[in-house]
Amino acid sequence: MAFLRTVLCTLTLIAVVGFAQADVGTFLEQAITGEHRAAAHKARDSQRHPKETLMFFGLEPQMQVIEMLPGAEAWYTEILAPVLREQGRLVTVMLPPDAPPPYARKQYELFNAKLDAAPALYDRIERRTMPRDPLVLGPAGSADMVLTFRNTHGWIRAGQFDDVYKAIFEVLKSGGILGIEQHRAPDDWDADAKAKTGYVPEKFMIEQLELIGFKLEGKSEINANPKDTKDYPDGVWTLPPSYALGDKDRAKYEAIGESDRMTLKFRKP
Repeated sequence: MAFLRTVLCTLTLIAVVGFAQADVGTFLEQAITGEHRAAAHKARDSQRHPKETLMFFGLEPQMQVIEMLPGAEAWYTEILAPVLREQGRLVTVMLPPDAPPPYARKQYELFNAKLDAAPALYDRIERRTMPRDPLVLGPAGSADMVLTFRNTHGWIRAGQFDDVYKAIFEVLKSGGILGIEQHRAPDDWDADAKAKTGYVPEKFMIEQLELIGFKLEGKSEINANPKDTKDYPDGVWTLPPSYALGDKDRAKYEAIGESDRMTLKFRKP
C-alpha cells in the first residue's frame, strides 16, 4: 500500500534524525490524506479539523494513546492508527456488545469488522471494551494520552461521568494528557437536564474535571461554530452529519454545519 510505505519512510526519518526535528504536522497530514480513509470522512475534515485538533492535544508518534468509544465509523482511529503504528501504541475502548444502549452491539461489530478488513493498518491496535464494575481502562499509569471525541453527554446521561473520568485519571501517567472534544452548551444550561440534547456546558466540564484532579492545560476554538444555535428538535443530531430530521429543513442545517464544540486539553499532575 503506497500510503503505508510513505508512513514507514517518515518513521525512518524520525528514527534517524529524532522526533524533535521531524515535522509532526506533515506526518499527521500524511495520515489524514491517506488513501485508506473513507471519502465521506475526508469530506468532514474542514469542519472537524483533525490535524489542528491532534496537534493542539500534543499527539506524538511514540505515545501510548487510548481512544475512548471511537464508534462504528472509526473516524479518528483511521488517523491515529498509522501515526502510532511503529513507535507508539493505540488502544481503543468500545462498549461491550451486550451493553445496555441498543446501538452498542451494532457499533461493536461494525468497528471490529472495519479493523479486521485492513490488518496492514490496524492489526497492532489493542482493542478493549469498557467494563461497568469496576470501570478500569488498563494498568494504572500506563497511558501518555487519552482522547475522547463527542462522548461526554452519553456518560452524563448514563450517570457515569465521574466513574469514566476517574478511570481515565487512573490510567494516565503523571503528566499524561486528556484531550476532549465535545458539543458545547451555554454555561447556564443544566448539564444533567440537557445532556439528552448532546450538548454539555464547558464551565461544567472544567469544574468537574478539576475536582477529579485534572489541571486545565489549554482551551482552543479550533472546533467552534458560532452558527450553531443549539435549539433543535432532535438536539445536536439534527445537524450534519446525522440529519436526524431527514430531508426536513436539510439545507438550513447543512448551512449551519457541524456543532459548536469545545476542545479542551487537561494534564494529570
